[in-house]
Amino acid sequence: MKFCAALLLCLAVAAHAEDNVLLVQTGAQGFVVWHTEGASQLTDDEVLELMATATPAGGQIMSTPLGAARAYEMKEGIVIRLLDAARDKALLVDRDACGHVHLWHAEGATRLTDEQLSEVVMSALPEGGPRIRLNGKYAKGFIGRLGVTITLWQAPLRN
Repeated sequence: MKFCAALLLCLAVAAHAEDNVLLVQTGAQGFVVWHTEGASQLTDDEVLELMATATPAGGQIMSTPLGAARAYEMKEGIVIRLLDAARDKALLVDRDACGHVHLWHAEGATRLTDEQLSEVVMSALPEGGPRIRLNGKYAKGFIGRLGVTITLWQAPLRN
């Protein structure tokens, strides 16, 4: 429950800064990084409609304001592939404890190196790992159901 409260606080802070929360998943090919903000925007109704068709092989192709889309049921959750999108071609669907839909975007503004990602992921704890300084920002990693959530915020200037 404390993790949910911390995540909600982090997401609230994210509303005031550009793309400062990342979700990092590790796999055979290394890190997969999802962003809180991205170019592809779908409504909750559009997402729910796509989710209802999701299968491991891919649900039916549906028309959206972003063009054709298809939902896949994966171990990480439901992934929506935007087949016609020029950028931000995938969305990972997350649902909070209240059932609200939250989308993680395949592309976003924040870029961290593999070294930086490794440092934060290795230090992550369920209640939040230690604060780490990266490129003039602070970062903190939280272990969650979908992976490690990294919250980034501007470090104060030192006098």
